Amino acid sequence: MSPPLYHIQTSPTLPASADVVVIGGGIIGVFTAYYLARRGVSVALVEKGRIGAEQSSRNWGWCRQQNRDARELPLASKSLDLWERFGAESGEDTGFHRCGLLYLSNDEAELSRWSSWRDFAKTAGVTTYMLDSQQAAQRGQATGRAWKGGVFSPSDGTADPGKAAPAVAAALIKLGGSVQQDCAARGIETEGGRVSGVITEAGVIRTRTAVLAGGAWASSFCRQLGIRFPQASIRQSILSVSPVERPLPDALYTTGVSVTRRSDGRYALAISGRARVDVTPQFMRFAPQFVPMFAKRWRSLLPGGLEGIRGGHETLKRWRLDAPTPMERVRILDPKPDPATVRETHRRALELLPELREARITDAWAGFVDSTPDGVPGIGELPSIPGFILAAGFSGHGFGIGPGAGHLIADLATGAEPIVDPLPYRPERFSDSAWGKVADF
Repeated sequence: MSPPLYHIQTSPTLPASADVVVIGGGIIGVFTAYYLARRGVSVALVEKGRIGAEQSSRNWGWCRQQNRDARELPLASKSLDLWERFGAESGEDTGFHRCGLLYLSNDEAELSRWSSWRDFAKTAGVTTYMLDSQQAAQRGQATGRAWKGGVFSPSDGTADPGKAAPAVAAALIKLGGSVQQDCAARGIETEGGRVSGVITEAGVIRTRTAVLAGGAWASSFCRQLGIRFPQASIRQSILSVSPVERPLPDALYTTGVSVTRRSDGRYALAISGRARVDVTPQFMRFAPQFVPMFAKRWRSLLPGGLEGIRGGHETLKRWRLDAPTPMERVRILDPKPDPATVRETHRRALELLPELREARITDAWAGFVDSTPDGVPGIGELPSIPGFILAAGFSGHGFGIGPGAGHLIADLATGAEPIVDPLPYRPERFSDSAWGKVADF
């Protein structure tokens, strides 16, 4: 079942040209297009299905600095300010609020890691508070149990995944941008080796700059251009329950289960890191690069099934530009949630927060989280095709850092001073020898 998602209207006509074409209408794509349009750049956003219908509406909704990778922390900090500013400047509602994020634990090693991160975060100007057992029990009183300690990050918050991407797309339209839904981008045209157009199922949009924000589809799209982008998707399952009378924490993490209040009062429940790995041809090709990451997470990654193959997003096949592509056959990746994970998540949630026994399950869904070998996205212009900017592999962090990432991509596309140092995200880091045009496919 798909999670609730706001719907926006598609722009009436496909533009013949644009300064920048953004491929992909998830949170990264819409914020990229929005920040371009705010600078007076003509922008066309093309989405094969609906705006925000894949992972951008299937995540927790957390917008956090807490426990971020050092490379992502500057982007996370900028993003929190931009989430707040977006609502004020656009008048659109993403459901964002700085509710603070609460982490509770009875594991000394986990608490030690959080403490070390707190010390590091201070050097980056981020405030987060370690909680002793008494403070943790007080903030976590809804659990009715004792805790050895925890963390509270007051400036972090959440946004509503069902509202956010459509809200940004609506703001883009008000700025004069074009939003095309049910319009797959099939490939790129070049002249003299540089981007000259984006080929869509509805026609060609002439442009000198194309941004690929294709989420789980990015690697297979890159393959059509002879570009090797190592990417693997894992399938995570989430459920939601109806509102309850007694207030619960807006955003609570524990090793067993995490709980997030949505703007309509329902609670989203998930087990952090737990996922199914659906083996696909693309997964097998890139598996050696992901061994270190998967080895570190083997306790939470479980064997999957055929959902990845059914989705078609991890194919190694080449597709024609004058015929329907896998993206048109599967407009929206809507994999089946894992029943065992849903049951276990619900059981753990009721054990953690007895108040949830009053609630009923309203939805359960799954999504494909696109990952890179180091868990940090690839963002940057590809040396082999000037004018082609990759923005993918956000590894489950894309929603929260969406505004900052979109701003950074807009900076790169227009030659502006980058909002953060783009060097840590450069796609070439995955394998300089394997990057660019590849002949051994």
